[in-house]
Amino acid sequence: MQFKRVFTIVIDSVGIGAAQDAATFDDEGADTLGHIGQAWQGKLHLPNLQRLGLGNIRSMQPIPGVVAQAEPSGFYGKMQEQSVGKDSMDGHWEMMGVPVKEPLGFFPNGFPQALIDQIEDFSGRSVIVNKPYSGTEVIRDYGEEQLKTGALIVYTSGDSVLQIAANTAVIPLAELYRICEYVRSLTIDQPYRIGRIIARPYEGKQATDFKRTSDRRDYALPPTSATDLDRLKQAGYDVLAVGKINDIFSGQGITSGVHTTSNTNGMEETIANTERDFTGLSFTNLVDFDAMYGHRRDPKGYGEALMAFDRDLGNLLGQLKGDDLLMITADHGNDPGFKGTDHTREYVPLLAYTPSNEEGQSLGTRSTYADLGATILDNFGVTGNGAGQSFLATLVKEK
Repeated sequence: MQFKRVFTIVIDSVGIGAAQDAATFDDEGADTLGHIGQAWQGKLHLPNLQRLGLGNIRSMQPIPGVVAQAEPSGFYGKMQEQSVGKDSMDGHWEMMGVPVKEPLGFFPNGFPQALIDQIEDFSGRSVIVNKPYSGTEVIRDYGEEQLKTGALIVYTSGDSVLQIAANTAVIPLAELYRICEYVRSLTIDQPYRIGRIIARPYEGKQATDFKRTSDRRDYALPPTSATDLDRLKQAGYDVLAVGKINDIFSGQGITSGVHTTSNTNGMEETIANTERDFTGLSFTNLVDFDAMYGHRRDPKGYGEALMAFDRDLGNLLGQLKGDDLLMITADHGNDPGFKGTDHTREYVPLLAYTPSNEEGQSLGTRSTYADLGATILDNFGVTGNGAGQSFLATLVKEK
């Protein structure tokens, strides 16, 4: 065991340029970090990510404002997704050794009436909308109707998701969760096989002040086979989940989990884990990049969020010990400078850092996200399923 503790942070949706199969997803030209840098006219200030080698990942096509380092202190590269989708669930599962090979249910024109009827019968409430929509726009356009009628706002997006928005003044949080749990039970298998059922609570009295709360909850499909998290837990190691990690893996393979309210709160909880005496993995998802800025096509807000993360990252780096390993990556892209409002098929950055070896070098282009999980298992001497290739040896300083 080279590292006693591994800290992995998923900066949700922070892609680093169109993947080789982007055309299959109609995502040619997508470039989350590149377009954010352009929108900021090269004034992004990301000194800690830059120090770890973010600018070195594509030094031949620089991210505006992110400079390649002559001697980066971290290891840097990028990863290609093998899963057939570009949802958060696909990305996280693949990281942990379970690439998604069977397409999930996708309902771009709304859900079948048979499913809507079951939701209405169970909840005792009518369903409105039932079509693709932006989450903020759907409550703006239909929130007042919900307040008057008590109906459920059901909508979808470009991913395999069924979302239910509810004003907590008329549909209490516990009731919303109960309905979503029921819908989850209906949609695990074919003919639906929906990746995630998402509870989207919000508050406010009129369209001008409706605001989504931090009580979102994702009900993901249970993993189709054992993940690297399961393997770590079964081997007796700690698996600490921060943010929506617990939801994405349906609680499987996790020894403790904490819900977070924002990127900042997620980093606070991650830094708090550096003060814990554990042996194993701390696994964090920071969802604001995706939910608040990517889907809303807000490059200015996205850049501000990246710079705030970079400041928090500086605090985290100062807390790491010599036998700690930090890895930073993403689960897909969500280019705020691209068409539409959905995820984009991109390579994702891969950064690794340990205070015991600051002689960083390239990790190249990894052919699957599963290389990340394989590296974690390799560190703890746990056998995987062969889904990825470890790069642990590159991170360890020769003695």
